[in-house]
Parts: sequence; C-alpha cells; structure tokens
Amino acid sequence: MIPLTSATRTGLARGLIETRHMLTSRTDLFTQFFWPVLILVALYFMRHGHFQQTGIGLGSLALPSILGMLVASGGLLGISQFLAVDREDGTLLRAKATPHGMAGYLIGKIVMFTNLLLLEIMTVLIIGSFLVGGLDFGHPGAWLTLIWVFVLGMLATLPAGAVLGSLFESPRTMAFVSLPIMGLVGISGIFYPITSMPGWVQAIAQVFPMYWLGLGMRSALLPGQAAAVELGHSWRHWETFGVLGAWAVLGLACAPIMLRRMARRESGSGVAARRERAIHGAH
Repeated sequence: MIPLTSATRTGLARGLIETRHMLTSRTDLFTQFFWPVLILVALYFMRHGHFQQTGIGLGSLALPSILGMLVASGGLLGISQFLAVDREDGTLLRAKATPHGMAGYLIGKIVMFTNLLLLEIMTVLIIGSFLVGGLDFGHPGAWLTLIWVFVLGMLATLPAGAVLGSLFESPRTMAFVSLPIMGLVGISGIFYPITSMPGWVQAIAQVFPMYWLGLGMRSALLPGQAAAVELGHSWRHWETFGVLGAWAVLGLACAPIMLRRMARRESGSGVAARRERAIHGAH
C-alpha cells in the first residue's frame, strides 16, 4: 500500500507539472488546440445544415459527437505518441530506474491527459453551443450522463492507447496507429449520422469505442427527439456502458502486461541506437 501511495503521489505531482508546462508553452498550446479550433470552424459552416427532413441541425448533432471523438483520439493517440517519444529520448528508461517510477510515470500521463482533455472539451462545448445551438444541457441528468460517459471513455481508451504506444519504438512510426484511428472516426457517425451509412459499416463502427462515445455524448446534450436519427431510435445507454466497459476491462488487463514487457526491454544501448537512427533520419 505504501509503494502504491508513493507512486500515486509522485504521479499526481508529475501530471500537474506536465499540465502546467503544456499550458505555458506556445508550441504545445498550438499543437493542443489546433484541432479544436479547426473543429469550431467546421461547426460554424455546419450551423445552417439539417439532417434530411428531420429538422435536426447537423451542427448540433456533430458537436456532442466531436466531444466523444476528442476523448477517443486523446486517449488512443495522445498517450501512445508520448510513450513513443519518451522511449526514444530516454524518459522511460529514467522512470524505470527509479522505485515505482513506471507507475508514477503512467499516473502522471493520465492526470495530464485528463486535465488537457477536460480543457479542450469545455472550450469546444462552450464556444460550440453558441455557434450551433440546439443543445439541451440545462438539467442535472445531462451533466451526470456527460460525466459517466467521459470517465468510462477515458478508462476505455487510455489503457488501449498505452498498449498501442508500447508496440512502437519511434514516434515516426505512429502513422500506423493514427491513420486507422482516423478512418474509424470517419465511419463512427461523428460528422454525419451513422444511419446514413451501409449496414456493414455500421457493424464495424459499433465494435470500437468511438461510435459509443459519440452516442453517449449525444444522449447527454441533445433533446430526446434527436434519438430518431440513431440506430434503433434509442440512445442505448446500457449498450454504451457495456461496450465501453468491455474495452476498459480489456485495456486494463492488457496494458500492465505490455508496459512491463516494454520496460524490461528498455536499456541505455537501445535508447542510444534510437537516437542515432533519429539523427540520421533527420539528415
């Protein structure tokens, strides 16, 4: 219990320090908010569009879905990219060399990503609600749903992102992760209702957490009649909980095994070799 407490305390402190560093660096701020700004621009141009003859605005449908996308992409891509970078520059090797350093490292990353995602989500939600309107978050049930979908979404995606990050030694190979994830986002009903897509595409989308995160966010922020454009004309809260919960259990079971394996393989010679390849690749 004492080692776990120490690792948790160290991880929380590390996460807060890294959050403050990200928010005080112009480069990191630009990188962090580049996509949210583009999303807000896209919402602005979607504000007058409607889905078929339903009268439901495309912008109001897309905004909650985008919040789900931010959680999914942040959890899956964010931590995997940081793991690849930290493997290459020796940060993980230094964490491995300290008592309970890997646990503190991971807790720190989780704290940092959670803080940054919350900031992104609140920025997009507040500004986007003025741009598109049509949201219904004036009652406690909306916020309760938003909270449990966010928490379960983080549990479903962060461990999976850590597993993905453990498979790649260099950030230059992360395209093998980011491109398929962006493809899944495209078929998950984020920018256009999934009911307009072929049945086999709908089946694939429902295997992965992106669709369910978007659906959960829509159920929290849209009026009840908006469920008419969803599969089964329902928000399917139990199915959302079940699929995201299954991904969370799978990720939490696999991530510690993969990260311990990755940590055992880290060595000074490996870090030096990756640095050498990075230098030669830059030239």
